[in-house]
Amino acid sequence: MVLPVHFAPAQTVAQVESLQEQGVKEFFAGHIKESVALWDRYLEKHPEQGPYHWQRGIALYYAEKFAEGRAQFESHVKVNPQDVENSVWHFLCVARQENVAAARQALLPVDQDLRVPMREVLNLFAEKGTTAEVLAAAEAVPEGRRRDALCFAHLYLGLYEEALGHAESAKAHLVKSAVDYAMPHYMGQVARVHCELRGWLPVKKAVEVEKKGE
Repeated sequence: MVLPVHFAPAQTVAQVESLQEQGVKEFFAGHIKESVALWDRYLEKHPEQGPYHWQRGIALYYAEKFAEGRAQFESHVKVNPQDVENSVWHFLCVARQENVAAARQALLPVDQDLRVPMREVLNLFAEKGTTAEVLAAAEAVPEGRRRDALCFAHLYLGLYEEALGHAESAKAHLVKSAVDYAMPHYMGQVARVHCELRGWLPVKKAVEVEKKGE
């Protein structure tokens, strides 16, 4: 995602760490319900922070609370309107809540996310692009940033395939994101957690990937 969770100046570092960071740790450990509970506790005290909390939206998706996840991403677009990832996660929630056709119809528009391959990812989800175009865009990134681009490319290709019900191709892409192109940032960790939750990573491999992210 583009923006981190926003915290008001009056909040102390201790407050942030005691709920936000604990929630992140629980999510990365695959404890989805626990992470949502921690973030919900935070938002009960600081409801003004709700629109910024895209991490909670992702956790809600994995908790299969798709209507709440959809609402979270619809809220986030008001404070971060140019984020393809927000549109994609919204799509995923709507697809599971209703169906893929409804998700395409409700796809949140974005026209200024310049990160590669986000334009191609959005086109794919809108049924205006192809898997090949997403991969080609990522492969064309200069070598120093190509691994990161491929991590994102395979993450969103895998999520797209899973939304369509194509389990094997979803697994192939997401394992590539989590292992072959593993990255230590938040979305790289999302790829790992996804694969662990689906039982796609052997325990040994999952531990090795987690160490890479330390």
